[in-house]
Amino acid sequence: MSWIEALILGIIQGLTEFLPVSSSGHLEIGSVLLDAQSSDNLLFAVTVHLATALATIAVFKNDIVELLRDIFRFEWNESTQFAAKIILSMIPVFVVAVFFKDQIEALFIGNLMLVGSMLLITGGLLLFAHYKNDGTKSVGFVGAIIIGLAQAFAVLPGISRSGSTIATALILGVERSKAARFSFLMVLIPILGASLLEILDYTENSAAHAIRSSSLIIGFLAAFISGFIACKWMIKIVKNGKLTYFAIYCFIVGIIAIIAA
Repeated sequence: MSWIEALILGIIQGLTEFLPVSSSGHLEIGSVLLDAQSSDNLLFAVTVHLATALATIAVFKNDIVELLRDIFRFEWNESTQFAAKIILSMIPVFVVAVFFKDQIEALFIGNLMLVGSMLLITGGLLLFAHYKNDGTKSVGFVGAIIIGLAQAFAVLPGISRSGSTIATALILGVERSKAARFSFLMVLIPILGASLLEILDYTENSAAHAIRSSSLIIGFLAAFISGFIACKWMIKIVKNGKLTYFAIYCFIVGIIAIIAA
C-alpha cells in the first residue's frame, strides 16, 4: 500500500466512521478501486479505527473527564449508571470478537456483493429511524443491550456502526443528542482494545506483514483529522434529523457495489 493510497483510505475512514454510511464498507470499496488489497488490510483498518477512536476522545474530552470524575466518587450516580450501560453495550461485540474473530477477518476480502447488500440494509435502517417520532428518553439498561447488539451486527462490512447504533437508539425513543453521544462513546473501549492487540501482534510479527509503517502513520493521521471534523458534523446532523440523505446515499452506493461485484 502506497502513501497516497493510505492517505485516501485514511480520509475515507475518518469521514465514514462517524457519518452513517459504513466506514468498513467504504474501506473495502476503496481498497478494491485502488487495488490495495493485501493480507494486511485488517491491520490498516484497525489502525485507522484507532485514529477515529482517539478523535472521539478529543471531541468528547469534557464528557469523558466528567464521567471519570463522577465514577471515582464511588456512588451510584448518573455517571456510574451511564458507565454501566456502556459496559452492557459492549458485551455483544465482545462475544463476536472472541468467538468469531476468524470468520470476521475472512469477510475483509473486497467482497463487493456483501458490502453492497449490507449498505442496502444500513440505508433501510436509517430510513426507518427517520420516520420514527422524536423521542425524549435516555438510554436504559435494556436499551443499552439492544444498541450493543446493533453494534455487534455492524462488524459486517457495509453495516454502519454509527448508523445502526444511532438508528436503533432513535427507534427505542432515545432523544437525538443522547443517542449520538451514547453511540460515539460506547465504541471507545472495544476499538481501543482491538487496536492495541492488533498493533502488538504487528510489532511481534512485523516480518510477516507487507504493509509499511509509513503507510500506517499517514493513514492514522488522515483518519484522525478527518474523523475529528466528521464527528462534530455528525452530532449536528443527528440533532437536525437529516439521516434520510445518508439512507439515499447508502442505497445508491450499495446498488453500484452490487452491480460492480
